[in-house]
Amino acid sequence: MGIVTETRLRAMLAKGIPNPFILQAEEKLTPAAADFLKSRGIRIETSVKSSGRTLNAPSVYPLIPVGVSNRHVHLSRAHVECLFGPGYTLTPDRALSQPGQYAAIETVTLQGPRGEIQRVRVLGPSRAETQVEISRTDGYLLGIHAPVRLSGNVAGTPGAVLVGPQGTLELSHGVIVAECHVHMSILDAAHFQVQNGDTIVVETPSDRSRRILFPQVIVRVHERYSLDFHIDLDEANAAGLRTGDFVERIAFQDQFS
Repeated sequence: MGIVTETRLRAMLAKGIPNPFILQAEEKLTPAAADFLKSRGIRIETSVKSSGRTLNAPSVYPLIPVGVSNRHVHLSRAHVECLFGPGYTLTPDRALSQPGQYAAIETVTLQGPRGEIQRVRVLGPSRAETQVEISRTDGYLLGIHAPVRLSGNVAGTPGAVLVGPQGTLELSHGVIVAECHVHMSILDAAHFQVQNGDTIVVETPSDRSRRILFPQVIVRVHERYSLDFHIDLDEANAAGLRTGDFVERIAFQDQFS
């Protein structure tokens, strides 16, 4: 496997670096090299073989962009009306990293046995089942011991009280701490040679004073997904990461020791 370094790229400056820069499937770009190309406005594309064809995939390969998720709520259609009034529909405020997903202007108050958090953002569109995603720190404040789960896996989880402008909702279950995961398109998965449900190890950039490993990151693959590593605010603060930063996949979880 070839390693494309910043030194190698600088040596190409005299003749000119092609834009986009095509990274072959067997090559790996160092974080410093990726930053070097980005600072010069040079796009990175990766050559990926699929069904006998070679595709050039626009991406930041081999890096994975980070998306930090603060506490939020996903509401079912019935619960939207319970909290905001009959016939009410959520109002999109800004698009999220995944196509079709958005942060709504609506917020609710989240209450637990020990405390409450106001202005918790509602994400849209509405889902089949209501789900509340908090950090471990939020759980201490609320007095809710939420388990670490993948989104959608809410069976046997604790509940909470949601307060909206037009009603109050007492959930019997649905509160989780989201397990860190990475969204990938089918093309992304082909590049990283992973499948839906695989567990990988990712690492923060080597140019940081403190490098952090995430040893159990679940891969979620769908044709509509955009490449994004999702972590909560606690994880982001511990690793010194912000939305828009990058991490790098270094191994499958069962290869790591």
